[in-house]
Amino acid sequence: MNPTYDNRRQLAGVEDVHGFVTRVCFKTGPPGAVGIESEWLVVADDDPCRAVPIAEMQRTLAGVVLPHGSALTFEPGGQLELSSLVSPNLSGACTGLAEDLAALTPALDAAGLRLVGQGTDPLRPPVLQTLGPRYDAMQQYFTRRGVAGEAMMASTAAVQLSLDAGADAADVRRRWHLANALLPVLLGAFANSPLRFGRPTGDRSSRFGIWSAVDATRSAAPSGDDPAEAWARHALAAQVMLVRTPDGPWVADPGFTFADWVGGRTGLPAPTEDDLAYHLTTLFPPVRPRGWFEIRYLDALPDQLWPVAVAVTTALMEDAAAGDSAADAAEAVRDLTPVAIRSGVADRRLRRAALRCLALAADALPRLGAAELVPAVEAFVEQYTDRGRCPADDVLASAAADLPEPSATPADRRHALWL
Repeated sequence: MNPTYDNRRQLAGVEDVHGFVTRVCFKTGPPGAVGIESEWLVVADDDPCRAVPIAEMQRTLAGVVLPHGSALTFEPGGQLELSSLVSPNLSGACTGLAEDLAALTPALDAAGLRLVGQGTDPLRPPVLQTLGPRYDAMQQYFTRRGVAGEAMMASTAAVQLSLDAGADAADVRRRWHLANALLPVLLGAFANSPLRFGRPTGDRSSRFGIWSAVDATRSAAPSGDDPAEAWARHALAAQVMLVRTPDGPWVADPGFTFADWVGGRTGLPAPTEDDLAYHLTTLFPPVRPRGWFEIRYLDALPDQLWPVAVAVTTALMEDAAAGDSAADAAEAVRDLTPVAIRSGVADRRLRRAALRCLALAADALPRLGAAELVPAVEAFVEQYTDRGRCPADDVLASAAADLPEPSATPADRRHALWL
């Protein structure tokens, strides 16, 4: 899953961009590998409204050994991210991540900290903690375009999946379109971010609403039948977020697209393959091709539920028969992403599609050697999907009793008015 490129080679034109994207972003090979990235909000038990500093978490977790070698990092707002090693199968990925997460619990408990599996911070305003040229430039870029970018960076959390692109070009195309087509179905089924600033936003997935409001040249799904052509065109049309410089601050929001840069219309030297690779890391579509497919549209979920979302998504992607039938079910709701954001599977059309897709996944899991995950999927269907509910409804049901009264700073009001 590690594409290579020449970071010194300059791009001569748009043809080189298309060639790079095809070669690096859509590598082919036998699928089956699974990687999971789980993001978590970190909350202090004695003061849930307090922003927990990253340095405090690093001290708390220093010396903790993760038995399966997941990578522990922090997002710019202090969200803890645990990224599993790539596993050859679904069962191994879920087991490894679950056991590594469990290894963090004693140290967190002793420090009075806990991990919260929700897609948006339910109480605290966004506070950017991570410094450095990348995040400084990102903050400048997003601040000029409203508050959604800052909220995205500091107040959202997800469970993300990394799955192989496909065995050959035809398989890559099938899997790419399936991963994108499943967005409204799986987003609605697993929506889990209904609160900000201690109150309901009106959306079941406020997180995906925030991401959708970020600069569309960065967050929209590429359109077109050929995945590589669509992604190259999308990358060329996107505004360059930043230009790295060897000395001094990086240049944020330079005011041109990547097509302008590679076309020699900026006064800068031609971009290199490394410049293009970096530009691609500043684009945040629902499914991002990186030599594999990074599925980014699932809200963060609590311990008992994230394996269900991972199992369902992986089963539909990895089992061709289940995937083809799921694509048919998803076709009927392909334009309902705004409804999924707002209502989840309370919408009957999305509920029908979700029930079909979850049943297909449960049927496929034994064929993938993951029969042990079937009971959790079936229990999820019974508790949520059958009843037109999603995990966000649990959060809303308990919010009045569990949430303290949030503070009301000017920053809170600025974001709250946007929502």
